[in-house]
Amino acid sequence: MKRSLSHFDSRGRVRMVDVTAKGATERTAVARGFVCIAAGALAKVRKMNTPKGNPLEIARIAGIAAAKRTSELIPLCHPLLLTHIDVAAKLCQNGVEIVSRVTATGPTGVEMEALTAATVAALTIYDMCKALDRGMEISEIYLVEKAGGRSGHYVRPGSARGRS
Repeated sequence: MKRSLSHFDSRGRVRMVDVTAKGATERTAVARGFVCIAAGALAKVRKMNTPKGNPLEIARIAGIAAAKRTSELIPLCHPLLLTHIDVAAKLCQNGVEIVSRVTATGPTGVEMEALTAATVAALTIYDMCKALDRGMEISEIYLVEKAGGRSGHYVRPGSARGRS
């Protein structure tokens, strides 16, 4: 099967993909992100003792809100009626792991919504904790898994399936 970039027409012009004829199917995507935080700052986060409140809970809510607004942020992304969004932020030895899961029934996938949720949750952790550590690093933002649609099921090679 020949693959091409779907957001370009045959003349190389940018276009929104036409999903009019595609049937609605259940689509799910899981994305991950990580925020590396210095040990001293992480100790304060563990106690939820930050100048702005509980960063994990606020990041979780920010990720959910961001997933719902993905089409406003990504120019060629279709607006979708999302049926479920879950964002988890978990303290780890050297930072915070973020996992988002987004579901919809529609003609196109929800990968961008899951990635946006994880990214904005990571940015929110940074914002909430920057008074403690300006050297935080946001990394490892990637699609873990997606299901539904014509292209079928995808699981990132080497990822632990079902981590979310």
